[in-house]
Amino acid sequence: MNPFTRRQFFTNGSHLLGGAALTSLLGQTLANASHKAGGPHFAPKAKRVIYLHMVGGPSQIDLLDYKPEMMKWYDKDLPDSVRQGQRLTTMTSGQARFPIAPSKFDFSAAGQCGMMMNTELLPNLAKKADEICWMRSLHTEAINHEPAIAAMQTGNQIGGRPCLGSWASYGLGSTNENLPTFVVLVATPSNREQEQAISSRLWSSGYLPGEHAGVSFRSKGDPILFINNPPGVPDSVRKRTIEGLNSLNELNYQQLGDPETQTRISQYEMAFRMQASVPELTDLSKESEATMKLYGDDVRKPGSFANSVLMARRLAERGVRFIQLYHNNWDHHSNVGGRMPSQCKDVDQPCYALLEDLKQRGMLDDTLVIWGGEFGRTIYSQGGLSKENYGRDHHPRCFSMWMAGGGAKGGAIYGETDDFSYNIVKDPLHISDFHATVLHLLGFHADRFSFKTQGLDGKLIGINPAKPVKALMA
Repeated sequence: MNPFTRRQFFTNGSHLLGGAALTSLLGQTLANASHKAGGPHFAPKAKRVIYLHMVGGPSQIDLLDYKPEMMKWYDKDLPDSVRQGQRLTTMTSGQARFPIAPSKFDFSAAGQCGMMMNTELLPNLAKKADEICWMRSLHTEAINHEPAIAAMQTGNQIGGRPCLGSWASYGLGSTNENLPTFVVLVATPSNREQEQAISSRLWSSGYLPGEHAGVSFRSKGDPILFINNPPGVPDSVRKRTIEGLNSLNELNYQQLGDPETQTRISQYEMAFRMQASVPELTDLSKESEATMKLYGDDVRKPGSFANSVLMARRLAERGVRFIQLYHNNWDHHSNVGGRMPSQCKDVDQPCYALLEDLKQRGMLDDTLVIWGGEFGRTIYSQGGLSKENYGRDHHPRCFSMWMAGGGAKGGAIYGETDDFSYNIVKDPLHISDFHATVLHLLGFHADRFSFKTQGLDGKLIGINPAKPVKALMA
């Protein structure tokens, strides 16, 4: 149903032809804004998603893409035949040399699938090798963080598009009226040497209705700003205030027909209900000691990765459709040997615990867990080179991620790169195909899952001919 009435159309349209043209462009957009997508296209394997984004771009060479031949290449220059004239960032484009820096960490085969991974720094995650779908051939066009994270989250390097969480919210709808459909958590890394800036644009709803934007929960103080009543204001007064505001907003909607006004009304009501639901959500005192021990010592530190991952499980358990968790400081332009251990210590046990916890609660089969960054890192060192201290620049041509549960194929190892982890030699996986695969697991055809905007069918995959990858799905 189009929210514009006949009276509103003639009242607001100072030029009839211009108004008619505008309505033809926006009419369906506004119609879309008045309802949800109507549910999945087919039965989904995943009912919810927990997306663990490692901000900065984890080094695939030091974690998940084993390259033993590089030990013979230590300090030798990267051959031009491998680089193939690739555009470099300004951080290394002026280097006189591109010395090969093999990983200093120990790799070994994990699980029955034989996944070669950094078991020195990820010993707990290695125990889950046969439940994880390993992807080693992702690639993107973006070479710098801001556009790369935007592309990974929204399908486009240019900001302002709906992110994956907003699409999931729009398509699947809510299962808990007392909590948002899409929640964002930002974990504080134990090492804060070189963090990347992230902004709320990454969890924007873009051209989708505003109700599908991510709601950011804080780790200190009130989880959400102004969720609690001011001193001296009881619930009854707060409720009357919101009812009064909603009455004014309803009058405004009847006059102007702006669908975002309806969003504002629903969000005020949601905020009031969250006053009761959020304190219970964030109270970990009822978690068993066995669960707390599973996630590790840091789980009791608000804002830590372990604490945030446990919070993600609690959100998923309460019906939140999409939980986006950011963990910073993976931008290792220097001191990989010193910083990588602390980064992995932050995530190794909690990631293992999350998969185990979901499995024990019977939730892993329909909860898709995703782990990865926005691009990879170079095999050559940025700046100086020693076996203990080396850095790596951005590398979009190939990087590694993993996912588990929610229909992902456990024990699958997809994609292969050359000996330098520089170019893909088997089964390339563009981020648009990855997005299409995630949407497929959620029950949507990526090429048909759209929203009318400015006369076009807006999609997560954009105009890319993306297809879900069957080899990644159980």
